Amino acid sequence: MSPSADAAAPASTSGPPLAPLIAAQLKFLLSNPSLPVKVGQIWSGCRNGRYADRFALAIPFCLDYVYWDFLYNALYPKVAPDVVFGPGDEEFQPLVDYDDAGNGDKSCLARWDIRDPRGLLNLVEELRLLYIEYQKKRVAEVDDTRLKFEVDTVLAKEGIEVCMVPLTDRPDEVKFAVPLLDLDLKQLVPGCPWKFPQKIHLQAIFPVSRSYSSVSSAPRLKLISTPEMKSFFSVDAVKLPAWVDGMCMAEYILALEDDLNNQVVEASASIGSRRRFIEALAPAFGRPLEADPILCRNATVLSISGIFTFLVHFIIPLQFPRQQPILTLQSSQHCNSQGIPITSSQINDYPWSPRWDPMEMVERIYDFLADECQNFKKFCSDGVPPTK
Repeated sequence: MSPSADAAAPASTSGPPLAPLIAAQLKFLLSNPSLPVKVGQIWSGCRNGRYADRFALAIPFCLDYVYWDFLYNALYPKVAPDVVFGPGDEEFQPLVDYDDAGNGDKSCLARWDIRDPRGLLNLVEELRLLYIEYQKKRVAEVDDTRLKFEVDTVLAKEGIEVCMVPLTDRPDEVKFAVPLLDLDLKQLVPGCPWKFPQKIHLQAIFPVSRSYSSVSSAPRLKLISTPEMKSFFSVDAVKLPAWVDGMCMAEYILALEDDLNNQVVEASASIGSRRRFIEALAPAFGRPLEADPILCRNATVLSISGIFTFLVHFIIPLQFPRQQPILTLQSSQHCNSQGIPITSSQINDYPWSPRWDPMEMVERIYDFLADECQNFKKFCSDGVPPTK
């Protein structure tokens, strides 16, 4: 299942274009955000073919990607593509299993129509579901008492994915991807721009042990979220509960979800605190020029000291008010040699207490900037290139 997700290659732009009907199916697949597939190399099966007719896809699975090649035939575009699965998955033969079970007519390939742009998406989704079941079966066959118990107790959880991780320099591993928190975050964040549910997963990696031990080593644990959610709640800042000797995954997940739920609710409440801070800027600085109206993560105000005008950019952390905003000053009158407005380094060494009310927080920042802006003005004047 390697390389990692970050190594998924961008689409190749060299060579002939994809045949139109094939291109329509690939475009429809890539436009479906519920399954964030990436396309890698695109090439032609003929040396001097007019059209490309095959490509590599990186398909999300178990918090990583699997890499499959889809081989159409531009000379016979109405024929469904062949699929070449990744190394190590030689036993994954979904169509053979369908035929053996007498369910071949249930496959989308039985109704394949190249003119239907949804055809490739349906095929990828079908194969991915079959691959999930294939990996569950592989893990269930592992000769490890502890892993068998974990599989029996957690695989019934909806949405869970699991896979074997073969290694050459140490024992093989089993990776679990467990979805957490069945929460409707749109209710917690009114007006949020997310079109699809945001998810948090627990990744747990267990080494495969051939012998039973009364004290098993703890799995490697990590929280992973969808990228958009990081603007609301950072899983990187979550301190995971300790894994106690004798604990199982089902028990750990219950404790983790309870703790995580409280932190997500607290993150939602923090939006209100950040909003009140932004509203408190107006009496001292005037109405902000711009501000994040939904998550309230940033704001910008215009400030004046004598004839010196400058912008103050506020970056408000997720942990506000425990963590104070980061300030950056930007001159409205000075540019560097590249014509870019001169800015200060980030500032967070001003007086601060999370116990102050928003008005006092802003007043302390205002008083601090009354002196700091003079230092910044001198810095700008010294940094302006001399005129010729």
